[in-house]
Formats: sequence, C-alpha cells, structure tokens
Amino acid sequence: MSTNDLTSTSAEGRVRSEPYLPPATQPVRAVVWVIHLALPMLGLWLLLANHDHLNIEWHDNPSHFWLIIAVAGINLVLGAMIGQASARRADARLLLVSLVFLSSAGFFLMHGLATPRIILAKGTYGFDLSQPIGLLIASVFAAVSALPLNERTAQAVLRSQIWLRGGLVALLVVWGVASLVPGLTALSDPAPPRGAGLGGFELVGVALYAAATAMMFQLHRRRPAAMLVSLVTAYALLAEAMIAGMSRHNWHLSWWLWHVLLTVAFVFVAYSAHLQFRREGSSAGLFDSVALSATVRKIRAEYEDALEELVGHIRRRAESRVPVATRLAGKFGLTEGQAAVLDRAGEALANERELSERLAALVDTGNQARVGLPERELLTRALDRVRQAYGDVRITLVSEGRVAMGSGEYGPGDFPGNRPVLLDRTAVHPLTVKGQLAGALEVPVGRTPQDEALAATLASQLSLSLENARLYRELSTLFRQYMSPDVANSLLADPRTAALGGELVELTALFADLKGFTSFSERATPGEIVEMLNRYHTAAVPIILGNGGTIVQFVGDALLALFNAPAPQPGHAAAAARAALAMQEAAEEICAGTPGYPRFRIGINTGLALVGNIGSPELRGFNAMGDCVNVAARLEGVAEPGTVVIGQSTLDLITPRPRVRSLGELALKGKEKPVHAYVLSGLS
Repeated sequence: MSTNDLTSTSAEGRVRSEPYLPPATQPVRAVVWVIHLALPMLGLWLLLANHDHLNIEWHDNPSHFWLIIAVAGINLVLGAMIGQASARRADARLLLVSLVFLSSAGFFLMHGLATPRIILAKGTYGFDLSQPIGLLIASVFAAVSALPLNERTAQAVLRSQIWLRGGLVALLVVWGVASLVPGLTALSDPAPPRGAGLGGFELVGVALYAAATAMMFQLHRRRPAAMLVSLVTAYALLAEAMIAGMSRHNWHLSWWLWHVLLTVAFVFVAYSAHLQFRREGSSAGLFDSVALSATVRKIRAEYEDALEELVGHIRRRAESRVPVATRLAGKFGLTEGQAAVLDRAGEALANERELSERLAALVDTGNQARVGLPERELLTRALDRVRQAYGDVRITLVSEGRVAMGSGEYGPGDFPGNRPVLLDRTAVHPLTVKGQLAGALEVPVGRTPQDEALAATLASQLSLSLENARLYRELSTLFRQYMSPDVANSLLADPRTAALGGELVELTALFADLKGFTSFSERATPGEIVEMLNRYHTAAVPIILGNGGTIVQFVGDALLALFNAPAPQPGHAAAAARAALAMQEAAEEICAGTPGYPRFRIGINTGLALVGNIGSPELRGFNAMGDCVNVAARLEGVAEPGTVVIGQSTLDLITPRPRVRSLGELALKGKEKPVHAYVLSGLS
C-alpha cells in the first residue's frame, strides 16, 4: 500500500487539511477527467442523431464472443483479488466492491455465451438482458460499497458474505440454464428486431452508479489514492454503459459503444492495480485504500507496530550483527530487494529517532539548571536523563586537580583546547567552569554519524549547567547573608523584581528594639555591644523567618519585619504575633544568662502599605511605607521591655481571639485619632 493511501484522517467525514493536488492543477485535472467522460456520451448522441450515416452496423459474432470472454475474465480476476483483500482485512467495503466485479463478470459471461452462432443459433432475450441485469445488480453493490458504513453495519455485511456470494452464484447458474437451454424459458426465445431492454429500469442503475461515483469521489478527496480514482472512473463509465445500452441498436456502433465502455471501465481498474503492483512490488496492499476508515486505522496501527519492530531489530542488530533482512524477511514475506530497502530505511529511522531522543535529553538537561539546585543533585538528575538517550554515560567531578574515570585519570593538560580524548567507541570530554577543569564526561560514540557532535554539545550543556549551579550557589549564599530569603529568591529567579517601584499590599509590620540599649552602650565596649546584638539577632532572625516573615531593616538595635510581603501569607497577623512571643521567650533566656542586657520591646500593626524597591538607580532597598508601618513603630515605643503591643487591626485578624490586656485609646505621635492598643500575652 502506498503512503498516500494512508494519509486520510481517522474519521470518514473529516476533510483533509491540505489538498492532495496543488490548487492550481486540481481544476485542470478535474476538467480533463470530465471531458474524457463526456466524449462517449457525445459520441453516442452523434451516432443516434445520424443513424443512417454514422451508426453503421458491424456484425461479427466471433469478435464479440472473445471480447466479452476476455473482459469477463479480467473482471473475474479483479473480483477474486478484491475478495481476497476483503478476507485478509475483514473489510465490508472491499467485499461489496468485489461483488460489483463478480456480478458484472458473471452476467458479462452469460452475455458472451449467448452470442448468436456460438451456442444458440439466434439472438435471444437472454443475450439482450444479461448485461443490463448484471449492471443493475452491480449498481446496488456499488452504491452500498460507497456508503460510510459504521462498524455494526459492516459486521452485518461480513456475516452475510456467504449468502451474498452464494446467492450470486445461484442466480448466475439459474440465469445461464434459463437463457442457454433452448425452449426451457422465455429467455432462450428470439428477441425482437430492435432488441430487448429493462423498460426504463436502467435509469435506476444509472442513478445508483452516479451516487456511488459521487461518494467515492468524496472519499478520494479525504484519502487520495490511484485505486479510488480508478473506481470513481469505472463507476462513471458503467453508468454511461447503461445509458448507451438503452439505444438497443443491436450490432450497430451505438450498441458496440457500451461494450467498449464496459471494457474500458474494467481495464482501467486492472491497469491501475498493475501500476501499483509494479510500484510496490506486492499485491498485499493493492486495495487497502478502498477499505473502510476503521480498516485503514487498523492497517496504520499494524504498520506502526511493524516499524517499531523494525527499529527494535535495527537496534539489536548493532549488538548481534545480524541483518534485519534475516530477522524480518520470513515474517513479512519480503523479497531480497524489499528487505534491503527496508534495512536501509529502518536504519535511517532508528538513527533519526535516536537523534530526536538525544536532542530531547539535551533540552531536559538545560531545563534542570534551576535556582538553588545543588550541583551534585543537578548532575545526578542530568545523568539519569541522558543515559536514557546516550547509553552508558559517566560523569566525574575534579578532585585535587585530577578527574578519575573508568578509562584512567585526566588533568587539564589532557584536553588541549578543550578537545575530547577519543578512546575505543567512547569519548571523554572536559567539563569546565570559568575556563577551569571541573570534571569530565565519558560518552559512547560510533553508533551514528552524529555521535561525536552530540557528545560535544552535551558536554557544553553540562558545563554550562554546572557553572550556573555554582554561580547560583554563590549568589544565593551572598544574598541570603544580606537580605531575607524571600527577597533573595525573588531576585535570583527574576532580576526584574529589583526595579524601582512598589504596590499596595495588606501586611503586618513587626517593629522590635532593645529598651536600655543606649545606657548599655555607654558602659560597654564596642566588642561587647556587637556581641550582644549578634546574640539577640541570632535568636530573633530564625524565629521571624520560621514564621514566614521577611526582615527588611536592621537599624542599630532595632529591626523591621514584614508578614505577607513580598510573598503572600495566609494568617499573617497570627504569624507575626507568634513570632513576637517566641522572640520575647528567647530574649528572656539571653537576659537570664547575662544580667544587665537590655530587653526586647515589640510593636505589631496590620494595614495597607506600599511595598517595593525604594532608593535610586545606583542603590536601592526593599522596604514598606505606610501608616500601618508607622503605627507599628509607635506601638513598639509605648511597649514595656519584655512585652508585645498590637493594634486593633491586628487583633481583629487573629482567630481564635488571643489573650490580651487593653491599653485603651492611645494618642500616638503623628496620629490625629487615638489608636486602641493591647498587650499580647499569649495565643489561644
């Protein structure tokens, strides 16, 4: 079966997205086809319109007999071949098409045997009616064959094939006996001088052939194939043959015309089958393009399975050295030439698939170079992926300036110009970071022409991924030492988040400072001050980060932390309160061990604030500005050492209600209206 025969869509009614022929040539071919079909009808009209001059009589019984026998034989062979294809594919349409040819062949044979002076002395009703009856029966099969039969109907047709074939054979036997045995029935009686016809019932056959032609043409548009074109043309010619046969000018040129049309119709199909056989070298798939869509889908699946098996054999051949022809020729009935072609095609397909898999592995390896992924985990993941496509790949990182591989040890001098070391069926490529040897990659080569180039590309990709992983690790360590992890992660993932500007966000601000820091500083040395601050912040920072807070400022002994910014955080008010209480507990432990240390006081408030990067193009910082932040600072100023003071807006968001003591309405600096504040002692 040709490739074009299987390019239809999966459903009978779906139209192809692209035309089979270029748009500029499709109309031209259609016009030529219509002209070829119109010429016989034009000739028939000329013969009948000029009966005495052009429609001359040519009475040659032997020529008629051998012509009919030859065409009947062609029909019989075609019907048998299509019937075999029907049985092989279990396809109802092929069964019906085979019956078109078999019924035409049978009645054409009856017409030939009834030729005067062969068996019977004179022309009979059987001689005149055999072919119209055969064409009428065939038209029914043709019309049904062109229908888009669903699975249920197709199975019903297949279950009835014995009755259909048996009924056709029985009808032909009865017709032959009735028309060839003199005096047995009226079919063996002499026909009238102008011949006998079906009384206009021929038009029913013409209509059925026209419908079959139209439906087959639509099928051809969805599934372009030479055999479908042949059937379309044959059905159209059979319809014209029925029209020509209605003239009933026996032995005149108009009478011979329908014989010629029948001959051309069947010879055209036979010639198309012959050309396809020569092109494909096998008769196995000659008529697959005519089959139902369900059969075509099954054939496509079989071909895909065969190709998969072929690719598998190609891959195994690399190990066993056994040619694919030896493995598959017997199973698929291939000739030596076909096996050789299939061997080359399969090898090309296997190479193409292997190339696609390796390119996909390269893409996946690049996608795994993510922020924060440790380099060993990165290389482990990459190794698992590339081994699926490249085979036994090995990666080793440098240790004490050398790389130990299974094939030996390598140093920077073993890779001059970063060129690989080529071994027997493997290549060792250097992995570099900032121009320095960081590791080595060992890849199998020699299976396909692209192996060495792909191995070099893989080494470059892994070097880049390794360099990125180390750079991200350095940046991450540096950033996290100077800013909150949420801000650092945001900058590492998308540097555009460092742009100046901000947005209005509801957040909870936590201000904390050390009451008594000034007096402590007066009596302590600078080293003692730094030690004290580091002890407090070492305790406070993990608590704030552990509760989802973001520290945006350290100002001397004070710090500002935000909750729900920059990362969204459900329950941010409760998280800030939980962090503040834990900070006071940690501070109490520090104070208990070191008398004279100042103590934390904390203020918390919730509201809208402008959050973003504030500063200049040269220097900027992440911060928050707004009334809620100012109120948090004021609440921290009124708090007693070792306590946490929260505003009304924060209290309203904490559920269940925490344990608090009201401070009443406080007049805070910068606020026109008083603020209701509470001392937080615990969470429920």
